[in-house]
Amino acid sequence: MRRLFTIFLLFTAALGFAQTKVSGMVVDNKNLPIPFASVIFKGTTEGTVTNEDGRFYLESPSAYDAIVVSFTGYQDKEMALPKSVNYDFKVVLKETETLKEVVIYSGKTSKKNNPALDILRKIWARKKKNGLYMFDQYQMEKYEKVEFDMNTIDSAFMKNKIFRGMEFIFNHVDTSKVTGKTYLPIFINEALSDVYGDNKMKKVKEILKANKNSGFSDNQQVIAFIKDLYADYNIYNNYLTFFDKSFTSPLSTTGIDVYNYVLRDTAMVDGKWCYNIVFYPRRKNELTFKGDFWVNDTTFAIKSINMAVTKSANINWVKDIYIEQEFDVLNDSVFLLTKDYMMSDFALRKKETSRGVYGKRTTFFRNHKFNRPKPEDFYREPVNFIDPSVYQKPDEYWEKNRFEKLSKDERGVYQMLDTLKTNKKFKRLTSLVEILGSGYVQIGNFDYGPIFSTLGYNDVEGFRIRTGGRTYFGPNDPWRVQAYTAYGFKDDKVKYGVSGKLMVDKRSRAILSGGNRRDIEQIGASLTTTNDVLGRSFASSGLFTTSNNGKLTNINLTNFAFEIEPVKNLTLTVGMSYRTLESASPVFSLSYYKVKPTAENPAGVVESEVKQAESNIQIEYTPGRKMVGFGVERNEVDSPFPRVFVNYSAGTKGLFNSDFDYKKLQLYYRQPLIIGAIGRTNITSEVGKTFGAVPLGLMSIVPGNQTYFTIQNTFSNLNFYEFVADEYATLQIDHHFNGKLFAYVPKLRKLNLREIVFIRGAYGNVSDESKAINASGLVYRAPNPAYWEYGFGVGNIFKVFRLDFAWRGNYRDVPNAQNFTIKGEFGFYF
Repeated sequence: MRRLFTIFLLFTAALGFAQTKVSGMVVDNKNLPIPFASVIFKGTTEGTVTNEDGRFYLESPSAYDAIVVSFTGYQDKEMALPKSVNYDFKVVLKETETLKEVVIYSGKTSKKNNPALDILRKIWARKKKNGLYMFDQYQMEKYEKVEFDMNTIDSAFMKNKIFRGMEFIFNHVDTSKVTGKTYLPIFINEALSDVYGDNKMKKVKEILKANKNSGFSDNQQVIAFIKDLYADYNIYNNYLTFFDKSFTSPLSTTGIDVYNYVLRDTAMVDGKWCYNIVFYPRRKNELTFKGDFWVNDTTFAIKSINMAVTKSANINWVKDIYIEQEFDVLNDSVFLLTKDYMMSDFALRKKETSRGVYGKRTTFFRNHKFNRPKPEDFYREPVNFIDPSVYQKPDEYWEKNRFEKLSKDERGVYQMLDTLKTNKKFKRLTSLVEILGSGYVQIGNFDYGPIFSTLGYNDVEGFRIRTGGRTYFGPNDPWRVQAYTAYGFKDDKVKYGVSGKLMVDKRSRAILSGGNRRDIEQIGASLTTTNDVLGRSFASSGLFTTSNNGKLTNINLTNFAFEIEPVKNLTLTVGMSYRTLESASPVFSLSYYKVKPTAENPAGVVESEVKQAESNIQIEYTPGRKMVGFGVERNEVDSPFPRVFVNYSAGTKGLFNSDFDYKKLQLYYRQPLIIGAIGRTNITSEVGKTFGAVPLGLMSIVPGNQTYFTIQNTFSNLNFYEFVADEYATLQIDHHFNGKLFAYVPKLRKLNLREIVFIRGAYGNVSDESKAINASGLVYRAPNPAYWEYGFGVGNIFKVFRLDFAWRGNYRDVPNAQNFTIKGEFGFYF
């Protein structure tokens, strides 16, 4: 979510005015606003629909002298336009009992005897027989232009001290055709691609031919945000996913339950007779749209559609989403998408006057070809391929190959943004934004940080300070070295970690890595033990804990690994590690019997330090994952995808003086499921087994949580080391309703709260062999029968906070048990 703030804090511009502009408000004779009323230029199909406050804005490059305003149950009203630019019109509609030809419903429309629904059912029946679905294979050319703009620019904004020395940017101010607000461009990106698809194999491949941008083209956080923002969608699908949320499409087979539909008009559009249907939501706060579409009367294919997310939709930081699609007729029966326009208005508040950032994407398609099959290997995605020549095309190439020419003002924006990047004050502003977004302060080719890990606290170290950094020559570095050092004021000890990575083959992402760490860790907070030498458990670094957090371990870890990605999103890793483990606290022990007690030696031989060499093989598969960057380190785009992780490790006794022989197998699986309008479910499961006797330090600890904050994949009511196992299975299910239930409660509806329910369970055992060598004093309580807990959460509190309430389902009589807990979580979510 830091990407949002990266965009909010960046600024810049363009000029161009349409020939006709009009804005205003539609009300009834009681001066109450009329939402979802139709406003069109007289004698045309160019129009819009008023928002929930009855407001509208409409513009056209053509000259018109009147608009017509209509809504079911009211008399149509024609308003003359005395000028080419007309703002703040007030249109009063009078009620009527006389129904027009095709407009026959008002308010909440009936689900029976509604001609709009008869047409909608025919759209459903034909949606798999329209457009690209009619062919086995297809290919086409694609041109995409993405732009980010700072909006709501007025004289007071221009006079702000922050812009001193950068006043030239205001020479290029444009007006949005959707909202009528002024804006300044801050980023422009153009891309030309060839798109190939095979409906039989359900494969799609896009090959980038050229890319040109200005503004903040080197900022990987911005690029990641753009990729996440503009996921592809099909208007015929039941649900459209934007910002990780599922919106009900107006063409959905479930649309009847959430939308009102009105057959407003019939007209000839580009030589095809079409119906015009207006749609608007039945209820507030749901993830729905309002707008209208034109549909052909014989093929029932969409000719054009305009829609905007309703203002009351439960989505943060986004004030408006507007979508416009146009379809051209290839022949009498084939309608193909030729233009797709999407605009989002990002703002901290949804007030009409609040400033924000427009994110706009315009996509054109042309030169369609069909039924030219490609082999299956053609659709295999490259793992890590980048063609530098794609980003170095000359201006002459772009002049020749753009689908539509840039206007004079758009060309001026490129020049203005390039000039702005040389401005010293602007450089300082962008540097501050990059620090907040990445957590690092760049000093030459060195990044200091991460600054957010500077302070911590635990029972062993007391207050802890940490400092460190990494090499950074650019986002696509083929090698990187990182290091840190830390100091605990209570234990008076210095800790450190150093790590290095080198990419030896770019195409397959073959990477060598290694490092060493000496630090304090909470090894009871995760089932899948990490060999990342710079990894650190939040459980041992949090500033506040619910109870004693002294079960910490001194760890000295050295590792070497080789990883490769032979197939997109499939990573194989072979590694070797050596670790020593010893309790960091007098109230906690990792001791084990090196020699078991006997009659002759009842005390046995007790060892407090574990020394262990371990080799491991890991397989990680993340289908659908999107990454940004091509270097040794990359950024993950925030989109839901499944993750499968398998780890097989083997300890070898005697190797480097190691203490134990064992084999360990672990499997992690996480699956996010977007269930239409119901919300999103996350299913996480972990299973594992250790073959051979091992001490507490090498056990699998069912992860507890003694902090006040939510830690992913842990159990809220378990203490650290409460349940220990050498074979285990866990399952965690949580479901996010995204405010759907609270939307039915009038007093809660306006708060835009979001409800979450969850249930978690763990089963496990400790072998008799492992119990026999335990000298730690810890009583093994493997969760047999299974431990479980349940609860609910309330999210989106003040847009940034979530509270979880969790109860134990069993084991409630265990000493020091947390039978009920409240955990919190800060986060910026759409």
